[in-house]
Amino acid sequence: MPVSVLAVFAVAMLTALATGLGALPFLFFPTVSRRWLSISNAVAAGLMLAASHSLIVEGNHYSLYKTLIGILIGMAVIAVSDRILEKRKDLHIGRLSGADGRKAILILGVMTMHSFAEGVGVGVSFGGTEALGIMISLVIAIHNIPEGLAISLVMVPRGTTVWKAAWWSVFSSLPQPLMAVPAYLFVSIFEPFLPIGLGIAGGAMIWMVFAELIPDALRDASGHLVATTVTISVVVMLAAQAVFFNL
Repeated sequence: MPVSVLAVFAVAMLTALATGLGALPFLFFPTVSRRWLSISNAVAAGLMLAASHSLIVEGNHYSLYKTLIGILIGMAVIAVSDRILEKRKDLHIGRLSGADGRKAILILGVMTMHSFAEGVGVGVSFGGTEALGIMISLVIAIHNIPEGLAISLVMVPRGTTVWKAAWWSVFSSLPQPLMAVPAYLFVSIFEPFLPIGLGIAGGAMIWMVFAELIPDALRDASGHLVATTVTISVVVMLAAQAVFFNL
């Protein structure tokens, strides 16, 4: 029996809501020093590197060349967006403005771009079987929690409240339920574009890590500490993905 459109939307919405859970650790650690701000940037960088790796590997399962094209498009889009935002001196997002506001907008843009591809992935998987759709959605929901943490690591230490960071995290994942339904209804149309979308998100994340997060991390922490933190974050993220994916 085919899965209803409402059920696909509801499951995809739950994956989006899971992103907001990434802000919860900041309920217990509301303030951080400049050194811990650098470390938080390094953690965010590691989480995003691991996420980009997973996106590219998944895209490669569909088409290597489309994924590679998507990576270059993602890099170009985020680099051009950064140049445009640099010229804007009146940027505001919540309490953040100026350079902090620009970084917050960039990371939200990257994560939102990523969510379009994940929403298509949910819809396409439900086009296969219900069991496959539920499994992929569960994996994405679990995967979304550290992504919400990555967003919160950039926003909360710079002055955004925990609940607003949670809201922005969920907001960045709203394309998942919005894209899941049309992808489910028109699998044959959306599936060929999935590797491009995964590549775009992966390329944008990699650029963001090396152009913004790691330079910020190196301001108040040593290179050894930043490198160690990034590496451990990558390992933890990939290990968590492997464990939950094999459930």
